[in-house]
Amino acid sequence: MDGEAIRVGVEEEFHVVSLSTHRLAGRAELLLEGLPPDRFTHELQRSMVESNSAPFLRLEDLARDLAELRTRLITRADELGLGISAAGSPLLVDMDELKVSPDPRYEQMLNDYQQLTREQLICGTHVHAQVDDPDEAVAVAHRLTPWLPPLLALSASSPFWDGADTGYASYRTLVWQRWPTAGPISKFDSAAEYEQMIQELIRSEVISDPGMIYFDIRPSQHLPTVELRICDSCPRLADIVLIAGLFRALVARELEALRQGVERTVQLEAVRAATWQAARSGLEGELIDPVGGVPRPAPVVIRRLIQGLRPQLEETSDWELVSELAEEALARGSSAERQRRAFARREQLSDVVDLLLAETRACEWDRPAGNSPPYRSAAS
Repeated sequence: MDGEAIRVGVEEEFHVVSLSTHRLAGRAELLLEGLPPDRFTHELQRSMVESNSAPFLRLEDLARDLAELRTRLITRADELGLGISAAGSPLLVDMDELKVSPDPRYEQMLNDYQQLTREQLICGTHVHAQVDDPDEAVAVAHRLTPWLPPLLALSASSPFWDGADTGYASYRTLVWQRWPTAGPISKFDSAAEYEQMIQELIRSEVISDPGMIYFDIRPSQHLPTVELRICDSCPRLADIVLIAGLFRALVARELEALRQGVERTVQLEAVRAATWQAARSGLEGELIDPVGGVPRPAPVVIRRLIQGLRPQLEETSDWELVSELAEEALARGSSAERQRRAFARREQLSDVVDLLLAETRACEWDRPAGNSPPYRSAAS
């Protein structure tokens, strides 16, 4: 990458839960009154909030910022008798008590999409990696699609829906794919062609604005970044840091290949199949190997992914941290599996809620910090 710095930032979505009932609580508006609006915001549902990190070069700095944001949010929630849960899907829901946030855009979405909007009770982790050139951002987003399913598997945290085990590690993925603009992004020859596609969709009135482009990865509409959107919300902070480090390394590798004129052939049908497989099995089953296109045990695919990114991870001094976090994640298993184990003890969904609240709260970052940023660009 010739010393080019790629900063990385994260948007986290959280469920707001009543501590007395363990059910979703539509009190995000009250919760946000005590938090800085530049770091926290409302979401589609009144039972959800979003935090926004700053962009960082060092993963350790990103981790500390995310930990501070979680701590501020949880402290505020404690004052109101509320809990904060980072997971792809909710556990206990009273649909009659939930409404969309008081925002004209969200109210229009409810009118247009009806039940799809009402059931949009899912939370994701969005990772932004800096790509300044819009044409490169569009090209990289498409070229990276085969590598996203393993990242989804690392985040899988939504096995339950409507009070039942769905049999999926990430049922959020299936809920999300019902939107008309969800799924892998197609190939576009330029940012101008990509923007033309968006405008054509708006003219069709199927979507109302560019923010409703819901691809699994996309060029951001408001930042000079490529945005990863496929992942569930992660209760454990370490898993977010792992995914952010891997995503940045993938972006760096693909940018270099793009600039060297290396062609990529991406079959979107194969990507959709691999995404379904990751949503089905998480870390506990098989994933489709992005290189060979054949199923392999999830730990094999994850380790091969990391080994293939070793040059990029070493360049940013992330190799040791990312490798360590990955082995911990594989040993611990997915959040989906941990939730199922919690439920199996007494068959009480409230026990799963308690697990997610506890894991979300345990957000301290106590790993040793490095002495300096891993690399600098001339503009740094």
